[in-house]
Amino acid sequence: MKRIRILLADDHAVVRQGFKMILGAQPDMEIVGEAGNGREAVELAEELKPDVVVMDVAMPELNGIEATRRVAGSVPHARVIALSMHKDSVYVREVLRAGARGYLLKDSGAGDLVSAVRAVARGEGYLSPAISNAVLDDYRRHVSNPIDLLTSREREVLQMLAEGKTNKEIAGILNLSVYTVDAHRGRIMEKLNLHSINELVRFAVRNGLID
Repeated sequence: MKRIRILLADDHAVVRQGFKMILGAQPDMEIVGEAGNGREAVELAEELKPDVVVMDVAMPELNGIEATRRVAGSVPHARVIALSMHKDSVYVREVLRAGARGYLLKDSGAGDLVSAVRAVARGEGYLSPAISNAVLDDYRRHVSNPIDLLTSREREVLQMLAEGKTNKEIAGILNLSVYTVDAHRGRIMEKLNLHSINELVRFAVRNGLID
């Protein structure tokens, strides 16, 4: 089994040691390097070409946001998970804009850290559950049309829901499980800040998805 190669970047040796113990104990992960500041993180990422970089946002010499920007530019296949004490959506937005694929709060549990590393290694994004609402609210404020928040699959499901199709019917048409359709429906309602199927239908009409 190919292991996920991880670079740890944090200016506190004790934090790195803790992460090393948690991640190093996973059979599908290996720690290939450690950095104590942002500049060192960029140099090691370029040298070691890890799959995942766990990057503290607040580091001396070169902060984690700038270091993330440089790693994303010079080692594009290395996926960065930003680590921060801050739940503020401004921090999240800046580090994601810099190229991070995940954002993990420092007080997260060991299980969240492991899940985040596996998720970004697979090419997915990862946000600490405690900040996902702040990020959604932030995106709602910064996108011109809320429909831009939806993936193409979510727009497809939205249209069918607005047309009056049941979760079961949609699942049959899209070859998905009813559970998956239900999850899409929940995310659509959350992203668009809708609370009933009637609101969803009105939204679809306003946005030209149905007549």
